[in-house]
Amino acid sequence: MGGVEIPAESLYGASTQRAVENFRVSEYTLPGGFLTSLGLLKRICAEVNVELGELNEDLGDLIIDAAQEVADGRLHAHFPIDVFQTGSGTSTNMNVNEVIANRCSQLAGKPLGSKGSVHPNDHVNLGQSSNDVMPSVLHISVALAIRDTLAPALNVLENALLRKAEQWQAIIKLGRTHLMDATPITLGQEFSGYARQISKARSRCKRAIEIQSELAIGGTAVGTGINTHPEFAHLVCLRLTEETGFEFREAENHFEAQSCRDDSVEVAGHLSTLAVALTKIANDIRLLGSGPRAGLGELSLPATQPGSSIMPGKVNPVMSEMLVQSAHYSIGLCQTVTRCGQDGQLNLNATIPLIAHCLLTSIKILANGAQTFADRCVSGLEANQERCQSYAENALGLATALNPHIGYDKAAEIAKIAFKEGKSIKEIALRMKVLDEATLARILDPRQMLGTNGHSKTTTESNRQ
Repeated sequence: MGGVEIPAESLYGASTQRAVENFRVSEYTLPGGFLTSLGLLKRICAEVNVELGELNEDLGDLIIDAAQEVADGRLHAHFPIDVFQTGSGTSTNMNVNEVIANRCSQLAGKPLGSKGSVHPNDHVNLGQSSNDVMPSVLHISVALAIRDTLAPALNVLENALLRKAEQWQAIIKLGRTHLMDATPITLGQEFSGYARQISKARSRCKRAIEIQSELAIGGTAVGTGINTHPEFAHLVCLRLTEETGFEFREAENHFEAQSCRDDSVEVAGHLSTLAVALTKIANDIRLLGSGPRAGLGELSLPATQPGSSIMPGKVNPVMSEMLVQSAHYSIGLCQTVTRCGQDGQLNLNATIPLIAHCLLTSIKILANGAQTFADRCVSGLEANQERCQSYAENALGLATALNPHIGYDKAAEIAKIAFKEGKSIKEIALRMKVLDEATLARILDPRQMLGTNGHSKTTTESNRQ
């Protein structure tokens, strides 16, 4: 294809430089976690090739050392290719092959680009193809990101919510359905529901990791395994399992593993579900904290920064707003993954770099958002007990407790009169003499309407998972 100029300090070669020049699209390069996993896979592939006698031990040792530097993040500056590139990720696969080969030349005391000791295709890419390497790295990097970044952040948020559920188990407040007054609930019960949402999200994270366990490595070009040792993929997966603690295994069907990205679409679904849960929690908390004088005002949100450039003393629910925006953006990324999953024509899905960018970015944003929300909002929440009690005691929904004693129609009549006259259910019920005062005091006590569905079950289930 002719000559190409490469920056003198760069470890990459001509294939990478051509990709840099061809794909001038965005400011996005592949995430660091993807590159780290790519280096890890290349190192293990070299180890296995040496073990199988496919690669000279001296050359293998050089590749292993250089690939480990990629895995350690020391060479990430030499990966400049745009996310919007070759759909198979061939450009990035050649990028890492060239970087490792040139780093091997440095380690061997030879000039960059000489290919005198380690060849990017013949040695670094031995027994591999971009078409099986890049889907494998996608699975490895997503599994690691969920385990090491997202799951710990969700654990922090769940624990913060559980602490509030425990702390507020005796604070009676008014429940609301359709944004309208309903029957009493405790603030602790309400927050136990939020904690359970995150507990279930953590379970989905476990399933998302399990989905990544099958690797395409060993399929090479189209899934047939051409030019690779028959034991190569199995041994690579064994070493990856030892290295990471995940139960990675060779794909049951390599043609499926390379032609489609259904597993990635499923992970995107789990992340979207988490984003929905975070949005619900964040929105509820800012509604409960609305006011302070003309809103619900049941919660006092921590003041993290001034809320207005013109209104002195105003404090806004900025942490809720941050989390909602993070969730919206994440859902958009996950929708992109779904669309990418549709583009698996014939024997290869050609959207792998974009899927990697979307999933890993979504994981990072949701993890950081959840952690920040837990630390800077949930942990500092305070309950306005008097406001909660006032709403509960004056609720028209208390009429629901009269149903078993006087019937739905009579109870509805009392509720309508109470609303029209601005009086309590108890006052109207006494005036209409539907029951004696002692009985009304007993059955209209909000504490008698809380049921047996407390938050302790949620706490126990969370601890068991």
